[in-house]
Amino acid sequence: MEEHPAAARRITAVLFAAQCLASAAFIATSTVSAIAGMALSGQRSLAGVPAAASTLAGSGAAFLWGILMDRMGRRPSLALGLLFGAAGSALCIWGITAGSFLIFVGGMMLVGVANAAVTLSRFVAAEVNSPERRGRAVSTVVLGGTVGAIGGPLLVTPAGHIAMQAGTGDLAGAFGAAVLLLLVAGAVIAAALRPEPLTLAAGGLNQAGPAAERRPISEIFRLPGASAAVAAMVFSQVVMVGLMVITSLYMKDMHHGLGDISVVFSAHTIGMYAFSLVSGRLIDRWGRRPVILLGASVLLLACVTAPLTGDTIPISVSLLLLGLGWNFCFVGGSTLLADHLSPAERGRTQGFNDLLVGLAAALGSLGSGLVSARFGYAGVGMAGAVLALVPFVFVARWARQRTRPASR
Repeated sequence: MEEHPAAARRITAVLFAAQCLASAAFIATSTVSAIAGMALSGQRSLAGVPAAASTLAGSGAAFLWGILMDRMGRRPSLALGLLFGAAGSALCIWGITAGSFLIFVGGMMLVGVANAAVTLSRFVAAEVNSPERRGRAVSTVVLGGTVGAIGGPLLVTPAGHIAMQAGTGDLAGAFGAAVLLLLVAGAVIAAALRPEPLTLAAGGLNQAGPAAERRPISEIFRLPGASAAVAAMVFSQVVMVGLMVITSLYMKDMHHGLGDISVVFSAHTIGMYAFSLVSGRLIDRWGRRPVILLGASVLLLACVTAPLTGDTIPISVSLLLLGLGWNFCFVGGSTLLADHLSPAERGRTQGFNDLLVGLAAALGSLGSGLVSARFGYAGVGMAGAVLALVPFVFVARWARQRTRPASR
């Protein structure tokens, strides 16, 4: 992409702006989804169903979005995804005002579908930038999650007050804000994501192979570098989600209040997103392999240290490291996978990868509860430490059979 650096920078900036808006919307809705789920169902046991339905719908939609992006292009597909999210948020408002749990769950599923499309935008940034700039481009888009993590929860209270005044109930406020944010993000994509990233990337530049080449996904994933990329993303997701979701319960059992728990999760969010620009620069400077290995090592350290004490500060440090290790693996793996794909292969392959990542998140969430019930928080940490070793195996295989010098 060296011949079009200005276009690449502009596209990356637009994707970052859309990611900021969309992530704020998604996090605002997730903040109140469990509360709304319990209120609408009348059962505490069903409080997590809306979030679970959203996650599963997003996992299933990721592959379909990848196929659609190859056929329609990146700009219309992302704009359509954001429109789905706005429609889903509006459906959630309807469910809340009508007192319908099923309608609310249906709306959350559409929100999850939209989230899957937006998550793929990191690969769009990757394909329009040269390999030397690709890590920074991916990390820039991921950095948008920081804005959402901060801004999303802050929107909930004022939006709730506005919703109360409108007579829809305070829980509808977050979803009203999400409708607005997602429509604005969609307008930004539709108006400013130009030239079409797929056309720009397929114009003989920045390719891993001929423009017409389209290998089967199974063949691509057999490549040592591509399999190392997928393993880095999938296993870091399992480890991160598994330890993260059970930490609040562990802290509650240790008699910590919500204030302490919030501190820990704030540290974790900072680790996940705030260091994205650093990780991107390291990926471009050191190469993909060292950063992925560093990420896996940090994940391992976090899993080992988290159960050592019940004090807030040490757990906060461990959860910050957990987020940081995930960031290195996720951004490094995303960049490495993009290195191995031709323009004709990117959408569907990257969508299938995100399907696996979504399933990994669901597995981590479910598995952590089962392991914790049998072996406690230390057992979750030990299981995470073992799983954090898996990327080492794939990276070692790639190192022995390196086929693409550009991937480093």
